[in-house]
Amino acid sequence: MALGKKRPMTHGRRGFSLSRGACRASLADMNICKRHFLFGLGGFALTGCSATADSVAPLRRVGQALAPDLQPVDRTDFRNWVATFRARARRAGITDATFDAAFANAGYIPGVITRDGSQIQTRRTFEEYLSIATSDERLAKGRAAIARHGGTLQAVEDRYGVDAMIVAAIWGMESTFGEKRGQIPVISSTATLAFDGRRGAFYESQLIAALRILQRGDTTPARLTGSWAGAMGHTQFIPTSFEGFAVDFNGDGRRDIWADDPGDALASTASYLARNGWRSGLRWGAEAGTGGVSGRSVTPQTGGPTFTVTRNFNVLKTYNNSDFYALAVGHLSDRLGGAGPLRGSFPPDRNGLTRDDRLALQRGLAARGYDIGTIDGVIGARTEAAIRDLQARAGVAVTGTATRDVLTLLR
Repeated sequence: MALGKKRPMTHGRRGFSLSRGACRASLADMNICKRHFLFGLGGFALTGCSATADSVAPLRRVGQALAPDLQPVDRTDFRNWVATFRARARRAGITDATFDAAFANAGYIPGVITRDGSQIQTRRTFEEYLSIATSDERLAKGRAAIARHGGTLQAVEDRYGVDAMIVAAIWGMESTFGEKRGQIPVISSTATLAFDGRRGAFYESQLIAALRILQRGDTTPARLTGSWAGAMGHTQFIPTSFEGFAVDFNGDGRRDIWADDPGDALASTASYLARNGWRSGLRWGAEAGTGGVSGRSVTPQTGGPTFTVTRNFNVLKTYNNSDFYALAVGHLSDRLGGAGPLRGSFPPDRNGLTRDDRLALQRGLAARGYDIGTIDGVIGARTEAAIRDLQARAGVAVTGTATRDVLTLLR
C-alpha cells in the first residue's frame, strides 16, 4: 500500500499510485503485499444480489455513482460461486445472518479484474515520486489536517510511541489526509478477486476477514468500502491487517477506520508500526550530511540526494515494501514537522529541465488558463495536453514534450 499501495496503489491521477506494493499483513504473514489505488476514486453505488441459504438472487441496481466498470453486475457464474463459498464461510465461523447481510447488495465488479490484470505502474523517478508526495498542495492539506487533529495525533503518539508526524505522513500518503479513502464495496471487490482474480486464495482470505469485521460489528456492509483491491479507510488497511492491528481508540466499541473522525485509523496505524518494531524516540533517518543520524546509506536515484536511515526506516517498509515509499513518508513527516526541502539536488531530466524549470513551466501554463492539476514539477497527461495546445497555437511543432523551447513560449 503506492512511488506506492499501492498499493494493490491507484487511484487516476497521471496513472500514479502512492502505494507501490503496499504490505498489510498479520505478524505471521508480513510478506503478503497488496496494491491499492487512491487518486481519483469517486463515490459508489451498491448494486448486488439478495442471498438465501443455498442460492443467490439476481442483482438489484440502486445507483450510478461509480465509473461504469466499477459498478457491480449480475453474473450467473459469480452467483453460483457465492453460493458455494457460503459453506467455506460457515466453516470459518461466519453466520448466515452476517453472510446474507453482506451479500445483499454485492456483485461482480468487472473493473476490479481489469485493474488487477494491468498493475504495471507508471515508472517514476524518485524525484518525481517525492515531488508528488510532498507537493505544496499535499503539505498545505497536511498542515490543515494536523491543525484540526493535532490533539488526536499527540494522544496516539503518547499511547503507542510512534512519532505523530510519521502517522500523519502515512495518512497523507495513503488517502491525502482522508480525502480519498476509497468507496468501492469491499465485499464485492474481494469476492470478485477471490472468484476471478490471479490470487484467489489470498482474496478469499480477505473476504472472510471482511465478513468477520461485519460480524464483530465494527461497521456495516454499506460503510465497508475501500480501493478496488480492498484497502480500507484513512490509512488503507486490507481486512486481515485490520483484524491484526486495528484498535478502538475512542472507546465506542468499534474499530472504525472509515469514519470522518480519523482517530481509530491513526491509532491503528501507530499500533501497526509499534507492533512491527518501531523504536520510540529514534528518527526514521535523514538526508546524508545533515547530522544527527547513524545508520546505513540509501541512494534511491543516481545523481540525487543520499539518505542515512535507521531501523525505523525498515519498519516503514513493512507498511509498504518500497524504499521510495519509506523515504517519502520520512521526508513528508519532516516537512509536516517544519523542516525545509532537501538540500541536495537532482540532475536535470532527459529534456534538460530541473524541477524548478518544470514548476515554472506548469505555473506558466496555469497562468494562461490551462487546467494541469497539481503543480508539482511532474509532467503528466494534463500538462502534456496543455503543451500541445500551446504549441499548436504558437504554430510550432506539436510534441507535448516539456522542453526549454516551451518555457520560452511561456515568457
